Amino acid sequence: PCTWTKKLNPYIPNQLGLIMSKKKNTKISNKDLNKETISKAEDQAINNLDDSIGTPSYEELIEINEGLEKSILRYKADLDNALKRTISEVDKAHKYGIEKLLFELLPVIDNLENALENSSEDDKEGIKLTLKSFESALDKFGMIPIYPEDESFNPEKHEAVSMEKDKKKKDGEIGNIFQRGWELNGRVIRPARVTVIKN
Repeated sequence: PCTWTKKLNPYIPNQLGLIMSKKKNTKISNKDLNKETISKAEDQAINNLDDSIGTPSYEELIEINEGLEKSILRYKADLDNALKRTISEVDKAHKYGIEKLLFELLPVIDNLENALENSSEDDKEGIKLTLKSFESALDKFGMIPIYPEDESFNPEKHEAVSMEKDKKKKDGEIGNIFQRGWELNGRVIRPARVTVIKN
């Protein structure tokens, strides 16, 4: 006998026939799965999908609309802030984009001022004209000299080199000015080097 027939229970009559009958019934049931059964299954799946999605109520629609309005306002605010930052950066680029170049020109002006103090009367006129033309060019770009004569010491615009006494002046006032300072459109790019009065 075959190997699988040895596993049959001898106490169950016609066991082989029952097995064959079950296999035959299985094949028949598979054939009964016709188009109507498939159509019903599809309809049931669609109904289940509709139930899961559902139709929002009036209150839910209002809540969704409010959420969308808040999102629009938030995105609009972000866009406005980004636009303001861009405008501010462009404005700063226009104002301070040449700061390094102008800063490099300051030693030239310092040298002209020193030459003016130590030159002869014949040379002073030419140096004055050259210095004046330099200052005029810097002024066109927003460069203003800081020359704190008869002013009080301001740490934002002045650099204290030393202290000195002067009975004619009050404590905290500027004494001597060693070097002019410069500011570009309100921004100090080099403070004035001065002495401060302390009696």
